[in-house]
Amino acid sequence: MTQQDAARKQRADCIRALSMDAVQQANSGHPGAPMGMADIAEVLWNDFLVHNPANPDWFNRDRFVLSNGHGSMLMYSLLHLTGYDLPLDELRNFRQLHSKTPGHPEYGVTPGIETTTGPLGQGLANAVGMAIAEKTLAGQFNRDGHKIIDHFTYVFAGDGCLMEGISHEVCSLAGTLKLAKLILFYDDNGISIDGEITQWFTDDTARRFEAYNWQVLAVNGHDPQQISDAIFQAQADTERPTIIRCKTVIGFGSPNKQGTAATHGAPLGDDEIAATRAELGWNYAPFEIPEEIAQAFNGRDKGTVAEHAWEEKLLQYEEEHPVLAMELLRRFKGQLPGDFSEKADQFIAHCQEAGETIASRQASKKCLDEFGRMLPELIGGSADLAGSNLVKWNGATPVTEAEDGNYIYFGVREFGMTAICNGLALHGGFIPYSATFLIFMEYARNAVRMAALMKQHAIMIYTHDSIGQGEDGPTHQPVEQLANLRLTPNMSVWRPCDAVETAVAWKAALVHDQGPTALVFSRQGLPHQERSAEQVQNIARGAYILKDSDGEPEVILIATGSEVEISLQAATALQNDGIKARLVSMPSVDVFESQDSDYQEQVLPAAVRKRVAVEAGVADYWRKFVGLDGAVVGMTTFGESAPGPVLMKYFGFTVDNVVSTVKSL
Repeated sequence: MTQQDAARKQRADCIRALSMDAVQQANSGHPGAPMGMADIAEVLWNDFLVHNPANPDWFNRDRFVLSNGHGSMLMYSLLHLTGYDLPLDELRNFRQLHSKTPGHPEYGVTPGIETTTGPLGQGLANAVGMAIAEKTLAGQFNRDGHKIIDHFTYVFAGDGCLMEGISHEVCSLAGTLKLAKLILFYDDNGISIDGEITQWFTDDTARRFEAYNWQVLAVNGHDPQQISDAIFQAQADTERPTIIRCKTVIGFGSPNKQGTAATHGAPLGDDEIAATRAELGWNYAPFEIPEEIAQAFNGRDKGTVAEHAWEEKLLQYEEEHPVLAMELLRRFKGQLPGDFSEKADQFIAHCQEAGETIASRQASKKCLDEFGRMLPELIGGSADLAGSNLVKWNGATPVTEAEDGNYIYFGVREFGMTAICNGLALHGGFIPYSATFLIFMEYARNAVRMAALMKQHAIMIYTHDSIGQGEDGPTHQPVEQLANLRLTPNMSVWRPCDAVETAVAWKAALVHDQGPTALVFSRQGLPHQERSAEQVQNIARGAYILKDSDGEPEVILIATGSEVEISLQAATALQNDGIKARLVSMPSVDVFESQDSDYQEQVLPAAVRKRVAVEAGVADYWRKFVGLDGAVVGMTTFGESAPGPVLMKYFGFTVDNVVSTVKSL
C-alpha cells in the first residue's frame, strides 16, 4: 500500500469510526451504509466536491444529497471533518433532542444539509430538481466567457432508493432532459433491512439506467483509484447524467457483521466495535480524531479560495452584463422585484372591475400570464394535464427546447414532479410550481409533506377540486384531500370562489416563502362576486364578510370556492325570510387563523353560535368553526359518476338545502 493509499484509508476509517461510535452512543441508528460508503465519500469530498464549509450557502457550490438518509452519520462525519459549524459534541449528541445531528438529515437544522432525506428515493428526486435548476440558470445567465453558474449535483443512494417507484419517475426524466451534471453513486451492497435483496430485487440496474439514457459506470466501492477515475469520466460526459455502480460491503470493517443486515439499522455493540477497531487498525478512543486527519480533511481553506475565485468571475460578469448580474443577485437572495406588490394589486383591481364569470382554473391561467411576465424565476409544469390544469402560460418555453426554458413537461409523474419542484426550490433562484388534479395529490402526498416539513417556497396547483368535476366519477372526485392539505403543518391552502380571489391567492402564494402553498381551483365556471374596495383588501386576510346582515347576525354561513355562490343566494333568501344571516367567504383557513384576534372576532363573533359551513369536501373538518350548535353541508361519502350539476344537487349543495339546514338550527 502506498503512502497516499494509507492516508486515504485512514481518512475513510475515521468516517467509519465516528459513525459506529455515534450510533453506539445513541443506541440507535444505521452504521452499515456510512461504513460501506466511507471510501467513496472520502474521494468525492476530498478531491472533487467544490464547496465552502465557511459559507454553506455559497450559491455556486456543488450540491451533495444523501438520498439514503438513514446513513446520516456519514454526512455528519463529513460535515464535521471538513470544517462546517458542527462541533464534535453534536456528533456525540446524535439523535438526541434539539441536537444538530437528527436521526435523518434535516434541512435548516444542520449546516451543509441541502435537503431533508429519509423517505427513500426523494433525495434523488430533489437532486434531479437541483440539476434542472443548475442547467436552466446557466442557460438563462451564462454568456460567452462567463460560466457564472457551473456546478455539479452529486447523490448517494442505496438499493432502497432504487426500489422506490419515484426513482423511476425522476431518473427517466433526468435522462430525457440530459442532466449531464447529475452524478449518482449507487451503493450496491446487496443488503436491505430484511436481508439479502436477491429475494426481492433482481433488476438489471445497469440496463435500466442505460434505457433512461444515462452513462453507466461500475467500480469497486472500496478502491479509491477506480472511484476517482469514474468521477472524472462522469464529469466528462456532457450529454448524459451518470450512475456509478459502487460494489461495496455494508458495515465494512466489522469482522463478524459486515455484509449482513445486522449492520443496517442497529448499533454494532461494544464487543463488535472493539473488534472493528482492531480489524481496521484504528487505535483511537471513541470520537478521537488524529490531528493529521483533521488537517487533511479540513475544507475551509480550499473552499474559501474557490468561492473567492468565483466572486472575481462575478465581478467581471457584473462589468460586462450589469443588468443580468443585478437580476441574478436578486434571485440568489430570493427577493421579488420591488414593484411586484403594487403591480399585483393593480391586476387584482382589474379582475374586480372586469367581473368575469370563469372557472378558477382559467382565472389561474390569466394570473400566470400576468405574474409570469413579472417573475422570470417562475418555473414549473403539469403532470401530463397541461390542457386541463391550464398552467402552460403565454410566456412558457419548454426546457426540452431551450436551455433557458421555464416550462417542464413532467409526464405522468405526480410524485416525481412534486419532489423535483422541492429540489428546484432548495437550489434557489426559482419559484417552482407543479400541477395536477386535486385527487392525484394523493400520488404526490409524501413529497407535499416534505415541502411543508422543509418550509420550501413551492406552489402546488390542484384543479378539478370537488364532486363538481362530474362524470369521471368517485375515482377522480376529491373529498378528503382539502382537509388533508389543511391539516399539514406549514402548508398554506387557498380555494378561491372567483377570479378576484384567485388573483389574491396567486399573489399570496408568490409572496409566502415560509412554506408551500396549495392553490385549489375549479373545473366549472364560477360567477363573479361584487365587492367594495375594503372587501377586496380583506380577501388577503384569508376570510372576510362577503354579505352582511342588517345588524348583528343571528346565523353565519361560511363557504369556500364553488359553494360561495349558493351560500350567497341562501343568505339572501334567509334575509328575505327575516333571518339575519351573514356570509363569510373563507378562501384560506390558515391565513385567516394567522390574523389577529380582533379581526377574527369581527368576522366570526364568538357570540354567534349558529353557524353553517358549506363546502364540497369532507364535512368533519369544519366542526372547529361551527361547533356543536352548528351544522355542515359537506361530504360524508365518496362521490358518484354523473354530470357535475346533478351531483351537486344530489349531495345537497343547493340553495334550498342550505336554507333548510340553517332553519333546522
